[in-house]
Amino acid sequence: MEIIFFVTICKFTLLIYSNKDQLLDKATKFTELIEDNQGIIHKICRIYTDDEFSHEDLFQEIVLQLWRSFDSFKGNSKFSTWMYRVSLNTAIVLIRKKKRTIEVSSLENQLFNIKADDIDAETEERLQLLYAAIKMLNDVERALVLLYLEDLPYKDIADTLGISEVNARVKMNRAKIKLKELITKMEQ
Repeated sequence: MEIIFFVTICKFTLLIYSNKDQLLDKATKFTELIEDNQGIIHKICRIYTDDEFSHEDLFQEIVLQLWRSFDSFKGNSKFSTWMYRVSLNTAIVLIRKKKRTIEVSSLENQLFNIKADDIDAETEERLQLLYAAIKMLNDVERALVLLYLEDLPYKDIADTLGISEVNARVKMNRAKIKLKELITKMEQ
């Protein structure tokens, strides 16, 4: 479904571009990069949405924004770093817009349904608690934790979020403390 959405965008863009070969090359390269890195988008959508419909909606918005911004990618950093930054910014902007119009849902609605056959019940319960706690963090903390859970070095996290490496470390330590407190409260 995601690729169909992108193809529709490309067809519309074909009408605007005068050089169709140039657009086709750009679209092919973009599609390959998105397919190779779409797990990044799905992880961001998982952290910032509560249900499958919102997940798909956010995924489409992120892909659309990545396409719109694709010309701004100059290759000074890894594509995945640039993609994280655009995706996180898009997610944060959309979530803030929705928060203005929709009341915050209950904790039960915020739980992310983990689908994994190899996870025992206790581990799954712990993961549910972790995701619920992450959803209670502010937008920047969520982004930071997401990148940290991806095992990115602090330098990459800092570059993605546009902060210094020291600031990324400090914010991550604070986020860890906050997560521990939230999980402890939820377990009681």
